[in-house]
Amino acid sequence: MSGGEDLVRSVAIGSDHGAFAQKEMLRRYLEQLGFRVVDVGCFSEDKVDYPDIAVAVCRKVVSGDCERGIILDGAGIGSSMAANKVRGIRAALCYDIRTVLNSREHNNANVLTLGGPLHDAAQLCDMAKTWLATRFGGGRHLVRVTKIMAIERGN
Repeated sequence: MSGGEDLVRSVAIGSDHGAFAQKEMLRRYLEQLGFRVVDVGCFSEDKVDYPDIAVAVCRKVVSGDCERGIILDGAGIGSSMAANKVRGIRAALCYDIRTVLNSREHNNANVLTLGGPLHDAAQLCDMAKTWLATRFGGGRHLVRVTKIMAIERGN
């Protein structure tokens, strides 16, 4: 759970209709940084259900098509709940740089959920860039992340 997976080249991204504008902005920003961005939707401000988008992002991550995923909705809460139902996903709802760093260094989060409308463009870009660049700390944190994944397996 450390090492190679910390080198992120591809990111799945998705949002519901309430965070469509923020997703589009963030997608363009990540592409400018050189990431391969796989956009799973939504593709307009027409109403969609955030659990569907969360699952689509997570499938890209668990399949290995993308190393990480980012989901945006109104508050980030519902997408986090849905994402964490997908086997192999460790989704973290973050709301500032400190929680972004913690989610990667301590929890090895592979999906980031954000409340798109709750942040301005600069904050969203800074949180996403920091999250994608932050390595998992391993060590004592590996023991805890392993326990989290054991819960998922029913152990």
